[in-house]
Amino acid sequence: MNLNLNVNVDVMNVMKGCEQICSKRVAIPVKRWRHGVLRFGLRFGLVFSLVFAIVGVSLSNVAQASNRISQDSRQKIQRELPILGLSVGDEVFVRVFKQESQLELWMRPKQQKEFVLFRTYPICYYSGGLGPKIRTGDKISPEGFYGITASNLNPFSNYHLSMDMGFPNAYDRFHGRTGSLLMIHGACDSRGCFAMGNAQIEEIYFLVKSALKNGQSEVPVHAFPFRLSLANLKAHQDNQWYPFWLQLKAGYDEFNQTYKPPSVSVINGEYVIGLPTVAGQE
Repeated sequence: MNLNLNVNVDVMNVMKGCEQICSKRVAIPVKRWRHGVLRFGLRFGLVFSLVFAIVGVSLSNVAQASNRISQDSRQKIQRELPILGLSVGDEVFVRVFKQESQLELWMRPKQQKEFVLFRTYPICYYSGGLGPKIRTGDKISPEGFYGITASNLNPFSNYHLSMDMGFPNAYDRFHGRTGSLLMIHGACDSRGCFAMGNAQIEEIYFLVKSALKNGQSEVPVHAFPFRLSLANLKAHQDNQWYPFWLQLKAGYDEFNQTYKPPSVSVINGEYVIGLPTVAGQE
């Protein structure tokens, strides 16, 4: 009896000792695990909060960009377009005249081949005077044949809304001209761009964006020093850019005669009007 009792006591003592040892050994990793979970939760919560903050800012920016085209501008356009047989989404063509400080916006009604003039906008400001842009930093607004694609639109512009004209084009690159981000934008300040003021850029941007969204691959932009009539050219025949302006005149005349934007190619460093565009040329 005493032997059995002692054995049972010894077994119980051993078990108690083992329980104590095991509990001590297990307690450490359990505490570490809990600490790890807490740290992971804090990190995940921080990342989660940052992601939602970024998404919130992005959504806010999108909303602000969308609101930059006011309802008044949209309604005004939608009231006036039908008078000329036009609608939002019709093809757009833009001509710019420096000396006259005017931007013409032309549109092509559905089922018609010829463009009609929707509106002539006064340019609020451009810089550099007459003549083409030559190099980065010269603050000269470009002259030539350009184009706006969907990727050229900037709804987050510091100048309200902006559209990159596509400078330099093939002609500019051939002649080693440099520069970038030459825009038609809002506000009334320019360092080589055409500033239209906020109210006007809303209309222009809306119509250009709608045309591109509706399938027009590129909106042509023809930028001229002035209206290239014979009389105006004669008045500037001593200007160093007179030969260049004669090249531009071919495109100017072609549209005035047909009311269709002409095809423009660059061959051996010169603008050629009316030829089908060849791969690698513009």
